[in-house]
Amino acid sequence: MDFNGLFKMQKELDSYIERKHRLENAALLDRKLLAFHVELGELANETRCFKFWSEKGPSADHIVLEEYVDGIHFILSVGLELKYDNITTFSFPVMNPMNGEALVPYFYGVIESVYELRQNINQENYENLFRQYLKLGSALGFSEEDIISAYKRKNEVNHERQNQGY
Repeated sequence: MDFNGLFKMQKELDSYIERKHRLENAALLDRKLLAFHVELGELANETRCFKFWSEKGPSADHIVLEEYVDGIHFILSVGLELKYDNITTFSFPVMNPMNGEALVPYFYGVIESVYELRQNINQENYENLFRQYLKLGSALGFSEEDIISAYKRKNEVNHERQNQGY
């Protein structure tokens, strides 16, 4: 899965946001990782995979996908912050789609990889975070094409939001 184009798109968005908010020289890693955690929680909420007390099913696939690519935005942004944007190709795991409690271990895999990256910031741990998140995407039933297309759509929305004072 080639992320070269997505890194370039994310760099444009990040640069625009940082200039607009005068953050060009700010250390943003911890805020980006926290933002990623928030997006991961929002994704889990839409899948409802942990809500054993509820009979309501997950949100529609397009909503779950949009939440998922919000996480891609922040993973790319973290890579840019760490100057790991030269890592542009990842193998996309192809798995059978899952739902419900079967997704919980994949969320924990991502959570644990964020913790490892914060404890020891290096390229290997960043790549592991990316791989864990791609596994989660595959477990959710998304393809490479789904993710790339949705990312591009959401990137346009994010630019427009910034233009409108979001």
